[in-house]
Amino acid sequence: MDEIIEHKAHARVGLLGNPSDVYYGRTISFSLGNFWATVKLEPSDHLIIKPHPVHDLVQFQSLHHLVNRLQNEGYYGGVRLLMAICKVFHSYCKDNNIDLHDRNFTLSYDTNIPRQTGLSGSSAIVCAALSCLLDFYKVRHLVKVEIRPNLILSAEKELGIVAGLQDRVAQVYGGLVYMDFSKEHMDNLGHGIYTQMDTDLLPPLHLIYAENPSDSGKVHSTVRQRWLDGDEFIISSMKKVASIAEEGYTVILQKNYPKLAELMNRNFDLRRSMFGEAALGDLNIKMVEVARRVGAASKFTGSGGAIVAFCPDGPSQVNLLEDACHKAGFSIQPVTIVPSCLTDVDKSTLSNESINTRI
Repeated sequence: MDEIIEHKAHARVGLLGNPSDVYYGRTISFSLGNFWATVKLEPSDHLIIKPHPVHDLVQFQSLHHLVNRLQNEGYYGGVRLLMAICKVFHSYCKDNNIDLHDRNFTLSYDTNIPRQTGLSGSSAIVCAALSCLLDFYKVRHLVKVEIRPNLILSAEKELGIVAGLQDRVAQVYGGLVYMDFSKEHMDNLGHGIYTQMDTDLLPPLHLIYAENPSDSGKVHSTVRQRWLDGDEFIISSMKKVASIAEEGYTVILQKNYPKLAELMNRNFDLRRSMFGEAALGDLNIKMVEVARRVGAASKFTGSGGAIVAFCPDGPSQVNLLEDACHKAGFSIQPVTIVPSCLTDVDKSTLSNESINTRI
């Protein structure tokens, strides 16, 4: 009998350069060990996608319970994500003449990633599911690592989820990754150039998030259209955001933490000037300002709902930050960074263009 396959994918934090990943930019992100999603694949007679008992709830105590649930959690759980990656995976294998056996399976998932916090909870489920499929069909060596983030994003696009490649790259590779999404690479390769960095280069960081944040999928919309329309302010601002990640690469290698704090703050200020306060949301801005009032650097981890903060003055400043967050009603915890999760088989699929050439 085939064994049960289980894979985990962690939340991610966009440290520098986001949201320029959807604008041919550059970003630095890391895999966040504090939260994760797991997907389990068990061989079975029929192909079954199991609803989660909490996130895919279909039984309610009352009409009021149903309505309250929808207002807080939305209409969507993880079943649609699992279905979408199955479809995309099948299509990719078919298009690339990768033969798949005809045995069936049951997919189930669990997640502790807080909803709508800009920590890439949806893509974590999809990423973990893709890993299960690669192993079940024994095709991990045939699907290149660089392509996997594209497959994850394609599954989410099937469902109308607004996102960029950055999150999926961080979750596929794990660890700390510098990503170059310049148009030349995207056009020629179909993906960016991804450089893994030593996670020990980073200083202690903190994650701050709200319990009831706004939907991260709505924030890109007007800026995206203005960029497509050739708006000079948006185009030039997005280039500045991308350059923050490029500069940040060297700054992190040098462990120049005062400069890192400056870059984090500048990243958020540019986002604020492009998107406007109404699009960012009062609660999200308040999180950043609570951190800044004690002298901590801070910026969004994604599109809102959570921020990453750095206290350059050390433990005493961290204490001030924790007190300020608790008074404001925000959750705060030290960041744990997960090292790279690539196996030797994964690494063997890397093409020459994606091997680290930056020193």
